[in-house]
Amino acid sequence: MFKVEDLKYRYPKGEHDVINGISFDISEGEIFGFLGPSGAGKSTTQKILIKILGDYRGTISYSGKDITEFKDDFYEDIGVSFEMPIHFSKMTAMENIDFFLKLYKNNADVEELMKRVGLWEDRDMMVGEFSKGMKIRLNIVRAMLNNPKMLFMDEPTNGLDPMNAMILKDMIREFRADGGTVFITSHIMSDIDQLCDRVAFIVEGKIIEMDSPRNLKIKYGKRSMTLEYKENDHTEIVEFPLDGIGKNKEFLNLLQTKEVETLHSGETTLEDIFIQVTGVKLKNEE
Repeated sequence: MFKVEDLKYRYPKGEHDVINGISFDISEGEIFGFLGPSGAGKSTTQKILIKILGDYRGTISYSGKDITEFKDDFYEDIGVSFEMPIHFSKMTAMENIDFFLKLYKNNADVEELMKRVGLWEDRDMMVGEFSKGMKIRLNIVRAMLNNPKMLFMDEPTNGLDPMNAMILKDMIREFRADGGTVFITSHIMSDIDQLCDRVAFIVEGKIIEMDSPRNLKIKYGKRSMTLEYKENDHTEIVEFPLDGIGKNKEFLNLLQTKEVETLHSGETTLEDIFIQVTGVKLKNEE
């Protein structure tokens, strides 16, 4: 869907490149995660891919064609959900949607989308009266108004309660199941883990790691098995090497003779990998 080769970018008044020669591709039907600390180049990369920023060096192709060759027809194919929703606050939700619908040749079923995100009953309310979560949900509807082939989503579940976050994640999965492709950035690692086929970590404008969440967990995880069991009214914790675990007599004996409370491998989390790879702890952003 997208192929990026040796991408570099420097802001007009900048002294250094904020994107330092990154290369990656996004396959059709893939959910691709783009992770990194603040200022790493995530938003800049996304703005270049959606043609908000030009004057970059390197090449970017979309569906086999250089993006510089596309005109306005490019935007018929993509939908964008920005982190900070921007709406006309003195217009109703439906008036906002009707305005943006007119920008596209292809229109989605608005009623279905609005019902899915729980906004249909509030369609005649002024957006200025919406909560932050409602504005985010309206932003999702706007991103999908044109039945896009490609979705760009920046912190899509940030500000949503768990129920609405789950609805949105289901919508993203269904979009992919119908052949859509997604580029997603988020600091909520559980979302990335649940949704993404592959993730790339960018630090100081360079991609320093890229693979599937599963492969990254195997690479950075500890090959061990921890067993917790009851012994005289307290919990004993024993760790065993994962290699040869099926023939480990002590491990098998504990399984057979003790009251096992928990059993888990040394698999790491994407959050741990993020900290290890980038050297930056995740912040609790609003």
